[in-house]
Amino acid sequence: MNTGAALEVVETGPLATIQDLGRPGLAGIGVGASGAADRASLRLANRLVGNPEGAAAVEVTLGGFTALARRDLTVAVTGAPCPVTVGRRGGAVNAVLRVRAGETLRLGVSERGLRSYVAVRGGLVVDPVLGSASTDVLSGVGPPPLAPGRLLSVGTPTSPPPGVDFAPVAPLPAGEVTLRIVAGPRRDWFGEAALPTLLREPYEVTSQSNRIGLRLDGPELPRARDTELPSEGMMPGALQVPPTGRPTLFLADHPVTGGYPVIAVVVSADVDKAAQARPGMRLRFTPVSP
Repeated sequence: MNTGAALEVVETGPLATIQDLGRPGLAGIGVGASGAADRASLRLANRLVGNPEGAAAVEVTLGGFTALARRDLTVAVTGAPCPVTVGRRGGAVNAVLRVRAGETLRLGVSERGLRSYVAVRGGLVVDPVLGSASTDVLSGVGPPPLAPGRLLSVGTPTSPPPGVDFAPVAPLPAGEVTLRIVAGPRRDWFGEAALPTLLREPYEVTSQSNRIGLRLDGPELPRARDTELPSEGMMPGALQVPPTGRPTLFLADHPVTGGYPVIAVVVSADVDKAAQARPGMRLRFTPVSP
């Protein structure tokens, strides 16, 4: 149920979008799933305020988000830890926050990690596109990125509050993160040394990274075949290797198909960890059995 504008966006920081759990199952018609880059953090934010886990919320990149409450609200901020203030009061991440009408919720620059999530009790009310409120920055499907002056509506809660006001969360890594991978499906397109190199050497997240994927810098992964690979389906976590020999790790807004070989795939549970890796961080890969 739409109860009218409840939140006014004042500042967005580098990028703020509306995200839910996406629109899976539409790759056959060329539409990616999109959705929150760090799904676990979105789910936690919604649980803290008593929403369904997939309710629409705000995904904030590198902090700098400010919004004015037009009525009393209950919110939670999760994901990348950042300074939080409510009016003149200090707040906390991974906690239930009460924002009174006329007060401003501010998120400072994240201390580590990249993406924070702001969930409001009742969930954001957004006209869905193909069943989802998510913004896909690659295809342009869904609502546009948030801009100052944007008014956000909040729905009526459908469940009682969860009875907790804080969730203990392990700190995000600061300098290096290890991601589990399954080798393949195009491992045979690479030289014998490629996969051992990927597993042995760290790769650095470059500044040419976004919700589509992480461009990585590190040792080259030489190919054994120079022919063209027909386009085939892609998924979050795919480590696609273009002619430069340096892999790109696909995230939420990845293309649905790609023509470069995939040497390995990051397991689904670790894609959330990858989505919190900021430029300059090192990634290490470790193998697991399918």
